[in-house]
Amino acid sequence: MINQMSLVGRLANDIKVNKTESGKEIATMTLAVPRDYKNSEGIYETDFIDCTLWGETAKRISEYCEKGDMIGMRGRLQSRDNKLEVVADKVSFLTRTKENQTQEIEKQDEKEIEEEMCK
Repeated sequence: MINQMSLVGRLANDIKVNKTESGKEIATMTLAVPRDYKNSEGIYETDFIDCTLWGETAKRISEYCEKGDMIGMRGRLQSRDNKLEVVADKVSFLTRTKENQTQEIEKQDEKEIEEEMCK
């Protein structure tokens, strides 16, 4: 039997990492995944999928990603407390984080200043 899912979507909320009683990191998040077809009103609907991340994966995604960032994930579907969730095995960051965007803007500003000084 196979229980494997692949999802690509945007983070619907900022991620916070908690620790279990045994000290293991756990993060929960909601991934907004748009459907690839329009409804009867001509609007793309979006599914909001609850996801759980453990250990180093939970720690890294909370450090580098924030609400609105696009990520890809692979995991398994799990039922807990009469609710379905995806437990992620692997996460890929598909958009730049805010920190990287800020660094890029600062580099562009420095380059423009240098060009002005050379004129």
